[in-house]
Amino acid sequence: MAAVDDILRSYRAPRSVVRGHLARTRSEPRALTLLLAALVVIFVGQWPRLSRLSFEQPDQPMAVLLVGTAIALLATVPAFYALAALAHLVARLFGGKGGWYGARIALFWALLAVSPLMLLQGLVAGFLGQGVQLSLISGLVFVAFLAIWGAGMRVAEFEAR
Repeated sequence: MAAVDDILRSYRAPRSVVRGHLARTRSEPRALTLLLAALVVIFVGQWPRLSRLSFEQPDQPMAVLLVGTAIALLATVPAFYALAALAHLVARLFGGKGGWYGARIALFWALLAVSPLMLLQGLVAGFLGQGVQLSLISGLVFVAFLAIWGAGMRVAEFEAR
């Protein structure tokens, strides 16, 4: 239940949540778990959209769409590690004094924190399809992600011990 509480707190005080994660003992398995948990929730959020796609295009079986989406999401794991490394390097250019681990925690936590919004995004995509509503929700998800990630990077790089 602590993760759910932290996700809710991330919308009010994202820096304190990331500060708490960084205060724990450094654990690469914990960082990977944050990323994988986010990807699982994002995957579940895609089900309504995939169901709609499968219904609209009967030649696309739901099982194939699910497997393809799962493989695609797993393929993003190295990309997220690379993105965290790039963010750390950019922060270093601006005087950041954090480490690689802090950059990973900031990014992976931001992904997990916005994953409930991605469930909503998936519902809108599944029930309403493309349109203004989906664009608004997608924009909200993106802004929330950038805000939480930015706050986390600030803690990880500029408030580093």
